[in-house]
Amino acid sequence: MGKAEAARTEALFDLKESIAGEYLAKCAYPWEALARIEEWILEIGAKLPKDIYEEVEEHVWIAKSAEVFPSAYLGGPCIIGENAKVRHGAFIRKDALVGNGCVVGNSVELKNVILFNSCEVPHYNYVGDSILGFHAHMGAGSITSNVRADRKNIILNIDGERVETGLRKIGAFLGDWAEIGCNAVLNPGSIIGKRAMVYPTSCVRGYVPERHIFKNDGTVAAME
Repeated sequence: MGKAEAARTEALFDLKESIAGEYLAKCAYPWEALARIEEWILEIGAKLPKDIYEEVEEHVWIAKSAEVFPSAYLGGPCIIGENAKVRHGAFIRKDALVGNGCVVGNSVELKNVILFNSCEVPHYNYVGDSILGFHAHMGAGSITSNVRADRKNIILNIDGERVETGLRKIGAFLGDWAEIGCNAVLNPGSIIGKRAMVYPTSCVRGYVPERHIFKNDGTVAAME
């Protein structure tokens, strides 16, 4: 698989594990989807089965089997999937598609995101302008940084290949089963491959290949 090819949407995600899968399939690379998340949520939400989902206020759809704490804030448009948990003090600012069985924990903020089914952002996470794959997990305090310090457009670095995105805001893309350690920072445009791991307190920049480990000193090693 080539360099940029490793970051293709189909290489990172099992598209059957999100109700946005057919929409994401139209995007060769996941960052192409970021500008369309709001549009997709509105389109998907209007078609959700009323016996499973309830539109609790305009453009806020919650599965009847989901557990949403009264102290959580849900800004529209957003969709909260079946058996998802949105816990105390969660702040879903807007444009969030939370998949089935997801956990959005205390003091977590979401903005312009897709969380695939069974994804967990359980404690003190900021996730913005990002897509997190099936069973991806962010440890407590880990965040996606989505804006460069100089406010310039984000350029992705995939194994030395520079990819111009034309976008000023990109968080991170976590492949299925990716594991992010506590208090790690994923710098703008970070791509974490399927089943890859990031050590706690790491500062990640660039691309971590599938089944590799990003260590605290910045080295990347294949899993044994």
